[in-house]
Amino acid sequence: MTTALITGATAGIGAAFARRLAGDGHSVVLVARDEKRLRAQATELHDRHGIEAEVLSADLATDEGIAAVEARLTDTRRPVDLLVNNAGFGNKGEYLEVPMADELAMLKVHCEAVLRLTTAGVRGMRERRRGAVVNVASVAAFVPRGTYGASKAWVVQFTQGAARDLAGSGVRLMALCPGFVRTEFHQRAGMGTDNIPGWMWLDADNLVDAAMKDLARGKSLSIPDPRYKALMGAVKLAPRGLLGGLTSRTGRKYGPR
Repeated sequence: MTTALITGATAGIGAAFARRLAGDGHSVVLVARDEKRLRAQATELHDRHGIEAEVLSADLATDEGIAAVEARLTDTRRPVDLLVNNAGFGNKGEYLEVPMADELAMLKVHCEAVLRLTTAGVRGMRERRRGAVVNVASVAAFVPRGTYGASKAWVVQFTQGAARDLAGSGVRLMALCPGFVRTEFHQRAGMGTDNIPGWMWLDADNLVDAAMKDLARGKSLSIPDPRYKALMGAVKLAPRGLLGGLTSRTGRKYGPR
């Protein structure tokens, strides 16, 4: 039986990964800040699927939290075969409206934690010549849209670069770039969602199913929905200056309010 470690596991995409992987027979290590929710989730997955479900309470906006997960990933007695770096959040407000401490916390979670945890997990995977990492980014990575988009662009570039460096090692890395997904993300950030068109919403479980298929195919980048594939294709053709204006207006219309 293989083991998967999922950060941000208690809600949204992380919880969908946990359900899918437990249903496939993987043991899981569930990482999030809320230990009570983690334990309830672990009990449910164990009872439903008969798998081992471990909990690790950690705040990835802190060095201590990142180090705790690094330690679990480097435990050679209990190897992790699949790492899902999913933890993340959004800040409400435009540039200069968001406190610097909140911007730096976002970079800590989206960039530093992803770098450190991927490195901690991949070292052992490379020695065993098997394993995979899914780093959850966003379609916001492909448009000029503030610190959130910039941090997710870093995730994409880092993941694809590392995937090339590890080619032939038996270790696969993939950046997952979803669009709007019905999770707790917007609520936690204080963002309104009533003005987001229904067609733009994705289901977390369907998203994970598509992502796992792309990972099995060896893709280093997954945009798991035809609607968003088409949108990102249009983004590539749009002039950068025009794109900046459009994404700024779209952010005001469909983002924080």
